[in-house]
Amino acid sequence: MTKLGWSILAIILIGLAAFGSMLSFGSGEHRASAVARVQAKLEQSAPDNAGVLVVPVAGVQRAALIDSWGDARGGGTRAHHGIDIMAPGGTPVVAAAAGAVEKLFHSNLGGTTIYVRSPRRGWIYYYAHLSGYAPGLHEGQVVRAGQTIGYVGDTGDAGPGNTHLHFSMTRTGAADGWWQGQDVNPFPVLAGKAAGR
Repeated sequence: MTKLGWSILAIILIGLAAFGSMLSFGSGEHRASAVARVQAKLEQSAPDNAGVLVVPVAGVQRAALIDSWGDARGGGTRAHHGIDIMAPGGTPVVAAAAGAVEKLFHSNLGGTTIYVRSPRRGWIYYYAHLSGYAPGLHEGQVVRAGQTIGYVGDTGDAGPGNTHLHFSMTRTGAADGWWQGQDVNPFPVLAGKAAGR
């Protein structure tokens, strides 16, 4: 099935789950189990392929991306585990892939950040240095690829006026927390140079 087909199927299943949760007949447990069954079906049918990602900054072309993976950071004390996508402050940041918002977080290094976990829990997509979140964005929210989730900024250690998105991805086990997993260079996947496996 094509990416468009998977997206349409996901929207239909989410709509059915939302409709089912609004029905007033039956017990609360019955409604909750029906929603859980639809969600499980969505997770089984949704691709969990990090090889198909949207460039996470609106208007930025794949050819404009620069691989900064492994570059020195913190005065040479650590390596860069992601790529920086330069853009004017306030440019929409979009979900690189479908998933659920696992964590909204503020840190000294990343500033205003978002962690989105893929449907089968195999990947975490990390968005950092945001100027803010899209209106209404909340933990647990399901997002689709290309949906605006935040805005480019310079929070954290980006430095005033150094507006960009730090984007990274982590391969995770189903039981791993949002802060765990193995970092993977997102550049080849975003730039269309490899399947990301």
